[in-house]
Amino acid sequence: MNIAKNMEYIFLAAVAVISATGFATAATPLKHSAPAAVVAKAETKAMPVVTVTAKRLTAAEKAAL
Repeated sequence: MNIAKNMEYIFLAAVAVISATGFATAATPLKHSAPAAVVAKAETKAMPVVTVTAKRLTAAEKAAL
């Protein structure tokens, strides 16, 4: 069986199954309410900042490397 020839039918069958599942489950009511959201607050500390300082290389020094 050549799957490449039948790929359109496989795709349409998958879409049909997904659509049927979506319609079947769309009308079902929720049995329980969603749990309350848990809010966690992180400690606010100063963000560490890294500063890199160096002298620039001259053209002669770049050529030597």
